[in-house]
Formats: sequence, structure tokens, C-alpha cells
Amino acid sequence: MSDTVLHLTGRVLRGPDDEVAEAWVIDGRITFETPDGAATADATRLEGTFLPGLVDAHCHVGLEAHGGAPENAEAHALADRSAGALLLRDCGSPVDTHWIDEREDLPRIVRAGRHIARTKRYIKNFAHEIEPEDLVAYVRQEARRGDGWVKLVGDWIDRDAGDLAPCWPKEALTPAIDAAHEEGARVTAHCFGEQSLVDFAEAGIDCIEHASGLTEETIAMFAERDIAIVPTLINLDNFPSFAQAGEKKFPGYAAHMRDLHARRYETIGAARDAGLRIFAGTDAGGQLPHGLVAREVEEMLNVGMSATEAIGTATWGAREWLGQEALDEGAPADLVQYERDPRDDVRVLAAPTHVILRGRVVE
Repeated sequence: MSDTVLHLTGRVLRGPDDEVAEAWVIDGRITFETPDGAATADATRLEGTFLPGLVDAHCHVGLEAHGGAPENAEAHALADRSAGALLLRDCGSPVDTHWIDEREDLPRIVRAGRHIARTKRYIKNFAHEIEPEDLVAYVRQEARRGDGWVKLVGDWIDRDAGDLAPCWPKEALTPAIDAAHEEGARVTAHCFGEQSLVDFAEAGIDCIEHASGLTEETIAMFAERDIAIVPTLINLDNFPSFAQAGEKKFPGYAAHMRDLHARRYETIGAARDAGLRIFAGTDAGGQLPHGLVAREVEEMLNVGMSATEAIGTATWGAREWLGQEALDEGAPADLVQYERDPRDDVRVLAAPTHVILRGRVVE
């Protein structure tokens, strides 16, 4: 643990309505009590605006377009660290990254194990590809391998239908989600389209990734059941290219994807207006590079969020949702310094002055 004492001055943002003028980092932890004279004399002073380490609530460490890339997992984590993302929710990876937990210089990871998909209904080399009769067993397996999450692939293109379609029969979902809950894990699912959202809501899902197919009906269901969403708005911008790639063989799918893209802000804005909990995730790994969390926060403004609300999707709110501390007394000192207040301009998040991890200035 760091023996450096840091004196943080300016704006320390402990919450959306909780700002203090100074804090201290001692022995790798944050305190709001002024230390004794010796520690004060030796402290390194940093001045600016300070936020809890950012959260990328949907990324894939060690995963690239072709599948697992264990040789690049460290580079992925370092790219996120440079962007100020110090807590990562890994939403599925075939690579075991538990070794990162032993590295004091790398972000913390909350894992969902490996994706669980229907046979030949997802990207090759990404997921366990199984049939419904094996779903409960694989959910239990990945719940035990992860850090409190399991990731299902809820829908994908169905070649017979020529469009997005649910991957699992409704009757398979409830016992699988119940099994995860018995193991102490929450369940999330990749869902682009509409119908899979109904099935998952009725089965007791905890979260949905992308959620581009939300409708008035399913938004009401999600609100009633407190189902969170991680819309990955910067990844939804890939929908037109997905449509173009599939247009020749699957014109219905292409039209559907373009429609989902065209109304993405309206869809997620309606979810926000209904009170759904929304968190920032980039979907880095596979399609997008790591280190883009600031762009995702900026996208939240397009669904009607204020700057403070958008920042919360990647800081205080996200950390509470994942059961991790923010800038609380005695918490690990994982925080990011900015020259200006990002509440005045969220684009500031893209340019951290310093990144402090476990009490050390690492960037």
C-alpha cells in the first residue's frame, strides 16, 4: 500500500449533492479528517476537481474480435486506467483475468464469467454455446467463476426468421435465473430486440445490456421490477454497419437494426424518464477499444440527462449498484483528478489530470 500522503484541494465530489473542499489520502485510503502535523508537512498537494474512479459497467477484458486474447488483457486494463476507469464490470470473457486482482496498479474487475449463448447463435469463440436443457448447469458454473454476475445472450439473428429472435424458450429462463440467485449472483443479458425483453423481465432478470428494443410496455415492466439497463450507446452506433453487413441475406434484420438505431435516444430517454436505473458501459472488447467511458457518459446527455446525472452513471450510482465504495471515509483511494469541473462540461472526463489508484498517482 502507498506510503505517500496526498492532500486533495478544490472540489472533492463525494456524491451528486455532496461536495467538500479537501480530503487526504493516507496509507492508500481516503479521509476527510486532517492528519497530524508530520503527515501534513510531507503531503503532496493536488488541486482540481476529484471524482471516484470511473466505472465502465460493460466491457470485456482479454476479448477481441476473433475471441479470447489473453496476451492483450493487460493492455486493455491499462487503457481503461488511463481513461480514469478504475472499476470494470466485465460482461463476459473466455479469458481468466483473476491474475489482475493481484496487481495493485490495475483496475478492479467485477466479472460475469463467460457468455452463455445458444448453439450457433452468437459470435464465434466468445461464448459457451449450449442448448436449453444445459442452461441451469452452465449458469451455476459461471456464477461460481464470476464475481456476482452471470451473462446470457438473450437474442441474436435467427437465420430462419431472417431477423433478431430470442435465443431461449421462456420456460428455460426462470429456473436458470433462479439458479444464479441461489448462487448469490445477479443475471444480465445481451438483448437488441423487443421480445426477449418481455421474456427476461417475466423470468426475474436483474439487468439488460443494450436494451435498444425497449417499448412502453417493457419499460413499465422494468420499472416495476427495478431492472437496470446498460445501454452501451457508443456501441449502438455500430447498428448501421451491422445492418449493411446483413442486408443482402437478411433485409428484415437490416431494416430492424436501422430502426433500433434511429430511435435509440428516444428509447433510452423514455427509460430514463420512467425512472429506470441506467449505467455507463462501453462494450469495449470485440468491436470497440478500451478507454472510451468518457464518450459513453457524454452520450447520456442525448437521452435527456443533466451533466451531474450522466456523471453518476459512471461514478457514485454505478459504484453503489456494484457494491463498491466511492469517496467514503476510509475507502480505498481510487479517484480521478480533473483540471475543471466536469459538471460544467462532461467532455472534461476525457482528459484526466491525474489518476490515483490504491492511493498512488499512476497516471
